[in-house]
Amino acid sequence: MPPRRRALLLLAGMALLAAGAGAWRLLQRGGQVPAGGEPPGRAAAPEGGAADEAASFGGRATVAERVAQCGKAARGRQAAAFRAAGVSYPPARFLLAGFKAERALHLFAADPGRPLAFVKAYPILAASGTLGPKLREGDRQVPEGFYRIESLNPNSLFHLSLRLDYPNAADRARGRADGRTSLGGDIMIHGGNASIGCIAVGDVAIEDLFVLAADAGWDKARVVLSPVDFRARTMPSDFSPPTPWTAALHADLREAVSGLPRARR
Repeated sequence: MPPRRRALLLLAGMALLAAGAGAWRLLQRGGQVPAGGEPPGRAAAPEGGAADEAASFGGRATVAERVAQCGKAARGRQAAAFRAAGVSYPPARFLLAGFKAERALHLFAADPGRPLAFVKAYPILAASGTLGPKLREGDRQVPEGFYRIESLNPNSLFHLSLRLDYPNAADRARGRADGRTSLGGDIMIHGGNASIGCIAVGDVAIEDLFVLAADAGWDKARVVLSPVDFRARTMPSDFSPPTPWTAALHADLREAVSGLPRARR
């Protein structure tokens, strides 16, 4: 091979490797990779339109375009659960409660003027870290507290994602009091089955939640991230609070979670 051609091929290969490594580093920080593509080891979404299969996406799209692609199947999957809960679809408001110890994400919803009803539980397939709040960038902790859905990402590296508003005003206030400045961010609920600092619920589940957020309005949603399901258990006896304010945060979460309806049996 001529030396010039060999050099050009080598440069092209180095560029591809650098691009892939950069995307993977961004994902490890909990970020969004704007272009399509998959992390190492992740299989592509299955083809076909079966109700229990995730849609197969190709190329970039808007939120409305993603909803058009997977909305019919997602609404069909949600219909029975909403009927059983006695809540109209789309609901007037909804709440997602994530429980670290139980590795579960519970969906609650309500009609106008009605209390929240339990709708469905989704298994959390991956979430790094331990019990306790997120304190700084790179600690791989899932936050604990009360959050809103800030935006929907139709071009997530992990199929689809809901971006949370961590760090919110309460997180920033605690950070200032502690003298912490690098709090991290880019916390998502997303598809796939791997995550660092975020919550992975699988591609089918994230389609359901993405379409629900688009249909109901993500500004009407609240997200509670709790170390345990305080309706069923207390904090482990060997848990050591990492900050002086952790106990007060957990008391607030205990009060909020204890008031949520339990799953139907």
